[in-house]
Amino acid sequence: MTAETIRFGTDGWRAAIADEYTFANVRRVAQGFAHFVRREWSWQNGIVVGYDRRFGSPEFARTVADVLGANGIPAFLVDRPCPTPVAAFSIAGVGAAGAVMITASHNPPSDNGFKIRTASGAALPPPSLEKVEAAVARVTPEAIRSLGPPQAGQVRTFDPGSSYLRHVPNLLDLPGLRQRDLRVVVDAMYGSGAGWLPRLLQGGKLRVEEIHSEWNPAFPGLARPEPIPPQTDALGDAVRQARAAVGLAVDGDADRLGVVDEHGEFVDQLRTIALLAYYMLEHRDDRRPLVKTLTTSAMLERLGRLYDVPVHETGVGMKYVAPTMRDTNAVMGGEESGGYVFGLHMPERDGIVAGLFFLDLMICEDKSPSQLVQMLFEKLGREYHYRRLDLRFPAAEREAIMSRMEAWTPETIDGTPVARRGDFDGFKFYLADESWLLVRFSGTEPLLRIYCETTSADRVDRLLDIGRSAAGVP
Repeated sequence: MTAETIRFGTDGWRAAIADEYTFANVRRVAQGFAHFVRREWSWQNGIVVGYDRRFGSPEFARTVADVLGANGIPAFLVDRPCPTPVAAFSIAGVGAAGAVMITASHNPPSDNGFKIRTASGAALPPPSLEKVEAAVARVTPEAIRSLGPPQAGQVRTFDPGSSYLRHVPNLLDLPGLRQRDLRVVVDAMYGSGAGWLPRLLQGGKLRVEEIHSEWNPAFPGLARPEPIPPQTDALGDAVRQARAAVGLAVDGDADRLGVVDEHGEFVDQLRTIALLAYYMLEHRDDRRPLVKTLTTSAMLERLGRLYDVPVHETGVGMKYVAPTMRDTNAVMGGEESGGYVFGLHMPERDGIVAGLFFLDLMICEDKSPSQLVQMLFEKLGREYHYRRLDLRFPAAEREAIMSRMEAWTPETIDGTPVARRGDFDGFKFYLADESWLLVRFSGTEPLLRIYCETTSADRVDRLLDIGRSAAGVP
């Protein structure tokens, strides 16, 4: 592994621990980032360094802090594992220039990662990421070996949660929420989000039960800490057993949210983002634009028309969503992976705040999650059904798959005219009936992903099969 091959995907650099993700490579990435910071940012203000509960995360984070300190850049090292949104919000609290978060988010337990956040808490935009990659590529092993220890006083530990806990109660009526007679089950997925929702919701009639809250980097029982099925099956069982009103799951670094309804059934991410957008537009009466990635629901366009607000579609990843939200002063942004961003909060995904807003929507409408979905479909005048396939393929096949997709220009798909095709960050086919089909490579893993959303449940598998056949992946 050489520094030249280190690449940042949709949200940072991720790799397998002890294979590509080694202390040597973490030092190289940290040194390249230090060069970038000294050229581009007010580096004298320092950098927050956070970490999650993955294997080796505390040690990798200390390594990053030491490299920054050796470059004369003050490092604010969190004093315990914390969610990515908590670390991002703490940037302003300590007056830092940005942050590094050691996490692989929802990846398998074998992985770890390196996320970068700006002074606002937002993901680094693509042009800046390219500068970081170039700086990393110029770092030599000799340069790393010649690094001395951090300069005296340059690495300081701090509690990142205090400013976050003061801020969140300003976002909604938490005292009123706590007094509701609801039972909620939270799945922390063994991640750094453990304890945060119970802490914010305790003190009233509302009862919170948390599962998978212990620190275990093997994520036992889960293929990965990702709040989608089948990882949410245990949460569904817990909701049914407790006769709870809802189940909320956060991923390994708590920047994503998954919702399970009162029957223990998963509420897919596209329905969840549409419900949260409805909440902002209707119940918060915030009629600013919406931002969505190309993997996200057509329901947002329909909501945009109903509430007369613009909807902006971007590439996949917060590196696209956050800048677009800033440029358009958006009320909300989000992506299919369960990451939701709120303009009244900060330009960063936050599964904790998203979960609180979903509970508040239930209270505002006096409806269960399944009733909210039915209400949404009635408001939009049709149903929406979504599914995604994740297909592994031999690395040598990537170019052939790309060539097949570039050559595929159908006029109709499953009998419906193709209104247009988009080739940015994947191959997306927009159909005349608001359905869509997307084929794209994962930005962080060796996967081909095929997505579709359509207005009838029995059509989903047909569209996915058509996309799979076009890509030529068995």
